[in-house]
Amino acid sequence: MSDAQPAIRLTGLTKEFGAVTAVDHVDLEIGAGEFFSMLGPSGSGKTTVLRLIAGFEQPTSGTIELFGQDVSKRAPFDRDVNTVFQDYALFPHMSVLDNVAYGLRVRGIGKRERHERARRALASVRLEQYADRRPSQLSGGQRQRVALARATVVEPKVLLLDEPLGALDLKLREQMQVELKQIQRELGITFIFVTHDQEEALTLSDRIAVFHAGRIQQLGTPAELYERPASRFVADFVGTSNLFDDQRSRDLLGRPGLHSIRPEKLTVSAEGTTEPGLRTAPGTVVEAIYLGSGIRLVVDLDAGVRVAVLEQNARGRRPEDERGDRVAVGWHDDDVVELRTDAPGEASTPEPAASAATGASAPA
Repeated sequence: MSDAQPAIRLTGLTKEFGAVTAVDHVDLEIGAGEFFSMLGPSGSGKTTVLRLIAGFEQPTSGTIELFGQDVSKRAPFDRDVNTVFQDYALFPHMSVLDNVAYGLRVRGIGKRERHERARRALASVRLEQYADRRPSQLSGGQRQRVALARATVVEPKVLLLDEPLGALDLKLREQMQVELKQIQRELGITFIFVTHDQEEALTLSDRIAVFHAGRIQQLGTPAELYERPASRFVADFVGTSNLFDDQRSRDLLGRPGLHSIRPEKLTVSAEGTTEPGLRTAPGTVVEAIYLGSGIRLVVDLDAGVRVAVLEQNARGRRPEDERGDRVAVGWHDDDVVELRTDAPGEASTPEPAASAATGASAPA
């Protein structure tokens, strides 16, 4: 973070629901104009933090500052933030223009001015030609953009987005990810985005906070989180990893501790192949999975470890021709990441390579 005043500062933020601690002493600063994502599985605390910032929940302890002003006890309407929800919450009986202008109407802005501002907001999301339509006449992606226009027309200092793309199909969600990032850059508003989709967070964010058990497990840029995960949880949740406990790290990697290697960092070559600077281990391909742009190979190493290797799909490869092949799996020492094991709820001896080798997705 720079020395500039942050858009949001959370200090010791805690939220308890009876005996359950949903948010556990979170300290966080989010910069002005930043696209910031809170990523984690269900129950990790990310949505509760968003609701605390919005004012929909009151903290058990700690403070929430908005551009230096303590808003911890203020009502939602008395905070200069706005929220976009997954279900859009558009009024079906109103035109698109009136939906966007509704927040200005509530603030007592005259009809002419609010319609002018609403049209500018629709233009910012490239929907000005749909001003007279009803929400039911729009596609899912168009309704999402109307919700964004309605949220930004009142010019909030911070925009909160609660899994807003979750209801869209895959192709439309990918399209909206690109558009959402472009809109954020054009508006220059701080976006705080909640998601359990790690690819979505990596695609959109300037920085990401990974939540687990009510705490931030790691905070960093997408590249930092993916390339250098700090813990087993982050390595396994942000993408997939081959995980090695202490004994297998010693036997295979030549170093103690808990480690991970991303599947795309591993190489496969003919058994007996050597390359300067590359460590190798022999094994047998037990599964080859066609992914379109790539091939995921599951290899049982002779050392007793199962690993996954992700390779580019080149020259029309046939996965069925690779099963049973004897191969050498290689890696560079620089691609081996040492992990900590002190995160809440983490086991100290994970099943090695389980997530990546089975192709399991991150927990929802």
